[in-house]
Amino acid sequence: MAAIQANPSPFKTLTPSLRRASPSPARFRCSVAANSSERSYSLTLLPGDGIGPEVVAVAKDVLSLAGSLEGIKFQYQEMPVGGSALDQAGVPLPDETLSTCKNSDAVLLGAIGGYKWDNNEKHLKPETGLLQLRAGLGVFANLRPASVLPQLVDASTLKKEIAEGVDLMVVRELTGGIYFGKPRGFGTNENGEDIGFNTEVYSVSEIDRIARVAFEVARKRNGKLCSVDKANVLEASMLWRKRVTEIASEYADVELSHMYVDNAAMQLIRYPKQFDTIVTNNIFGDILSDEASMITGSIGMLPSASIGESGPGLFEPIHGSAPDIAGQDKANPLATILSAAMLLKYGLGEEKAAKRIENAVIETLNKGFRTGDIFSSGSTLVGCKRMGEEVLKCVDLQKTATALC
Repeated sequence: MAAIQANPSPFKTLTPSLRRASPSPARFRCSVAANSSERSYSLTLLPGDGIGPEVVAVAKDVLSLAGSLEGIKFQYQEMPVGGSALDQAGVPLPDETLSTCKNSDAVLLGAIGGYKWDNNEKHLKPETGLLQLRAGLGVFANLRPASVLPQLVDASTLKKEIAEGVDLMVVRELTGGIYFGKPRGFGTNENGEDIGFNTEVYSVSEIDRIARVAFEVARKRNGKLCSVDKANVLEASMLWRKRVTEIASEYADVELSHMYVDNAAMQLIRYPKQFDTIVTNNIFGDILSDEASMITGSIGMLPSASIGESGPGLFEPIHGSAPDIAGQDKANPLATILSAAMLLKYGLGEEKAAKRIENAVIETLNKGFRTGDIFSSGSTLVGCKRMGEEVLKCVDLQKTATALC
């Protein structure tokens, strides 16, 4: 099934619906809205650090309104994680936080990290709490859409003809690879020099399960999957390519191609429209998804979903904690709001409520409201709270949820 890159047509959805046509290791909940007039869900909110509390507060309001219009009630529990947890409990992921997350239906995270904790030892860094949270929830598949909306095409740093129409999905393996591989640590080499070392390691089962998720995603999009690796150098990537190629035999309707990561990084800037769905390992996905996000003009616009075989999913914006603007009402809450929409769609199967939020974001942008990161001449500059208020107005005005297109 391997093929060189074609030039696929632009995609039509920001976060396409996933319904499994064949067994998949990840859990995607089917829509339940038609089966029950009133539903209730338990959600854990992890505001985190920096701008996290601001954007999560806005997203919570939008979730509550969109849910109420579809007969959904939410029970929220707010817990500390990252730097805020370090300050409160002395660890980046308290046991109570992880337990609460595991016992909820879905988890919405704001942001983690800040200058205050940069010099902490590794086990006391906020980011360690995020890695522990992902591992504790068993969420191994990270879905990161990167779509250039027509309203924001001029915000991209790329030429309009390059950025216009870009709509891709990065499927990143989240709980394996060099971030978790052992051995790791510090030591001394034969010359007496200090060294640091990490291990890039993947098992067949880890590769197979993320590959199947990616094929399912690609099947629901334009049927094209590009697997990114470094199989010309790394043994772990050699196994990765071998297994992804073998899994492709289960998906005759999906066109598979392979690309080395250095070339992929270049191609994302040269001609991003050639990509449909990308699947890659943890560290490559971390880098490429951030690169892809800047094609859209701002990482403040992009959501993500992390899902596992069972239990709650983790939904979060891909932006960082932005401590420089924290508490100043300058943050863009749209990525977190759209993460809430992914929570509804992928975590709870509540597609109608998710569409309400997606449509409201589009309508708010159509009205010209912009936070500073996406502001351009002729638009209306607003802060985090005002942007949230405008999205709420658009949610409330919708009489019928319609597909985002």
